[in-house]
Amino acid sequence: MPLGLYMARVLSGERNLLTPILAPVEKLIYGACNVRPEQEMTWKDYATAVILFSLGGFILLFSLLLAQGSIPPNPQNLPGLTPDLAFNTAVSFVTNTNWQSYGGETTLSYFSQMAGLTVQNFVSAAVGIAVLTALIRGLSRHSSDRLATDKLGNFWVDMVRVNLYILLPLSLILAVLLASQGVIQTLEPYVVAKTLEGADQTIALGPVASQEAIKMLGTNGGGFFNTNSSHPFENPTPFSNFIEMISILIIPAALCFTFGRMIGDKRQGIAIFAAMTLVFVPMTIACIGLEQAGNPHLIAAGADAAGGNMEGKETRFGIANSAIWAAATTAASNGSVNSMHDSFTPLGGAIPMLLMKFGEVIYGGAGSGLYGMLIFVILTVFIAGLMVGRSPEYLGKKIGAFEIKMASIAVLFPSAPVLICTAAAVLTAPGQAGLYNPGPQGFSEALYAFTSAANNNGSAFAGLGANNPFYNSLLGLCMLFGRFFVLLPVLAIAGSLAAKKTVPASAGTLPTHTPLFVVVLIGTIVLVGVLTYAPALALGPVIEHLNMIKG
Repeated sequence: MPLGLYMARVLSGERNLLTPILAPVEKLIYGACNVRPEQEMTWKDYATAVILFSLGGFILLFSLLLAQGSIPPNPQNLPGLTPDLAFNTAVSFVTNTNWQSYGGETTLSYFSQMAGLTVQNFVSAAVGIAVLTALIRGLSRHSSDRLATDKLGNFWVDMVRVNLYILLPLSLILAVLLASQGVIQTLEPYVVAKTLEGADQTIALGPVASQEAIKMLGTNGGGFFNTNSSHPFENPTPFSNFIEMISILIIPAALCFTFGRMIGDKRQGIAIFAAMTLVFVPMTIACIGLEQAGNPHLIAAGADAAGGNMEGKETRFGIANSAIWAAATTAASNGSVNSMHDSFTPLGGAIPMLLMKFGEVIYGGAGSGLYGMLIFVILTVFIAGLMVGRSPEYLGKKIGAFEIKMASIAVLFPSAPVLICTAAAVLTAPGQAGLYNPGPQGFSEALYAFTSAANNNGSAFAGLGANNPFYNSLLGLCMLFGRFFVLLPVLAIAGSLAAKKTVPASAGTLPTHTPLFVVVLIGTIVLVGVLTYAPALALGPVIEHLNMIKG
């Protein structure tokens, strides 16, 4: 809550704790970039700015990755990426997905990691928070003068403030904490050490702590090393594991309280936070229980004396911390891992998959999670209005046909590429060539990958050979669909609502802060997710679970 209230002050342009230090820097940036903070944008102008900014970021990152071999610092002399991998990686980080078809320490130079990926970790997260801010303004503007109310703020101002006052200070604090635990931060070349057997072993190094901090806080998830946060240089201790898990959730959760303060009704933010938590906690407990139960046949045979599934998990974290991380990273659109989800039990692995299939609104990404949840709130208000025969309204704004059309696009469009691309993967020769496991497990790996990409998560089931033109291209397109076919309808809704008059609450107004509404909201989210993906889940995790029980 304190972070949420602080962010509300920042996003509202109010004086805050860091204003005396950072206000001159903010003013300098506006002057250098010719930005006029008082000049507000319509939703179309705001959307155009978002698209142009994202396109510019993609072009710069794509070009950098292709030319990586000739740009220092690159102490390992790593070559440039192939065009399909550069496309996939650039799209991935620009859309805040951070899907990785590569091994970081064997593919990317220090410069690419710092100037390319880490920069996008900041700005892609800031884009999500900026779009959420625009939606909140659309919901909270009260004037009846259309010319005065169809404006949503200034995208460039929102971007500067999010980075300067929120992401950079938090990242500096977290990077220092992580470095104190042994997360490395160096530009020295890789070290070659002698093993006990006398062989040479190359130990990868790099500027990890600085990237790790924003990777977590910005719900990015792209690790410096291929094994992500199971690597001891990224996540060495129980305390680093704890603060990294907290960092995954803190900004998305805090934004609920930001929302409540900015609209002037903290009960609305608490209701949304409650809905998110009431889904997250039971599913996390279920994931822990399923992994702790393990495979009954291995336990009966004495092959798993510990009574749990430790395959693919670090012994320094164990089952509980691995399962909590798996739930948190897929609920919050982070995508980092401290264990291999491909090695979870069938239903244990289905929990992270299902959390993504809910649309990444259970906390979700930085900004994107809450604006996705507000889309579900609008749908819930509409459904409830149909039940009682009243025109739906939310926060005093009438919900009309346009808002429902845009909300439907935002909810349904990301699911289409998941199902279509999964079918293409399992039915075509190039897709099948990347599936390293047969049967339901192979299907689950493809389904998980496209679910992760289209919902801008970035985690993977592994067991999938994704670094080829087929998967790099399809996954890249899924990331674009999942980002912009939600983001643009959200801005359209924001513009439409901003232009509407505020309707005073009456006896027939549906309260949207009550426990009953929270339950209906959760039901809407679960129904949409289950009805959309039930057949696909039945073909993968469900069949595999039944096969496991059968033995």
